Amino acid sequence: MPLSPTPTPTPPKSDADSETNIPSLPTPLTPLTSSYTYHSPTPTSPGPYILGVDEAGRGPVLGPMVYGVAYCPKAYEEELGEMGFADSKTLTHATRATLLTSLCSDPKNVGWSVRVLSPQAISSGMLRRPPTNLNRQAEDATITLIREVLAMGIELSEVYVDALGTTSTYAAYLSRTFPGIDFTVETKADAKYKIVGAASVAAKVTRDAWISDWAFEEGDGVHVDAPGESRRWAEELGSGYPSDPKTQAWLKQSVDPTFGFPSIVRFSWTTVKVALEKEAHAVKWTDEGQATLVKAFESAKGRDKGRCILAKELSLKSVGFL
Repeated sequence: MPLSPTPTPTPPKSDADSETNIPSLPTPLTPLTSSYTYHSPTPTSPGPYILGVDEAGRGPVLGPMVYGVAYCPKAYEEELGEMGFADSKTLTHATRATLLTSLCSDPKNVGWSVRVLSPQAISSGMLRRPPTNLNRQAEDATITLIREVLAMGIELSEVYVDALGTTSTYAAYLSRTFPGIDFTVETKADAKYKIVGAASVAAKVTRDAWISDWAFEEGDGVHVDAPGESRRWAEELGSGYPSDPKTQAWLKQSVDPTFGFPSIVRFSWTTVKVALEKEAHAVKWTDEGQATLVKAFESAKGRDKGRCILAKELSLKSVGFL
């Protein structure tokens, strides 16, 4: 399900197609090495439509962050409210699974999409210079989903976004990006607006399925501690949150002293950096003790902020700005 310039709906899988029967996961399940977008079949009922946005997996140290949207005609809002959608974190796993089935049960009136950000993409963005922080990655995912829903011919009149931080600034930014659409950006929007609750369910079920059925691109998890000694990664990942004892145990058992962690781990998280410092081999970089070399790659200030001194002196620019 790669992201394409012109998005095309992906039909739901049948029970025979997938053990987990989650339409937004590939079948057969393959390692998540890059981010992708999934779209349900496009609704055909006349608009205008309302759309909700929410995420799952912002804080965990393991697995993807998933942004979800759900949308339906404004005239269908009351029927959607009767389905039982709410903040997915307050619902049981079984209830969320049932609600995702409900999202798929009326394709004429209800559509949904998810943007799955791989752990590698999240970490690469946060560790690059200048960094693309998690807020910016979240904004990009939200804008991508809205643009692709519009590209499918859906007329959006109202969009409701669950967000953190200064919501008024974000709402103004989205309004400038999509003129003609009325944006409501609030904290806890998934508990206030059913369409956001539906998006929350789509995001949460997708992330949970990835975590529970994770396909390791590194293989069967056997790694060597010392000559003649080997062990496997722990099977119980936990929730993926740094505070979860099961996740903490998995991280401690799964670190390889030479290669670090498998790609399910977000290397930009402080929890991981500390674990590597404690459990992995020390690394000596060639620029250690060479102040002049270090200074050449420091970020400049003022108008050249985010651009290292060496790049400025050589008149180098990122291909993103050419």
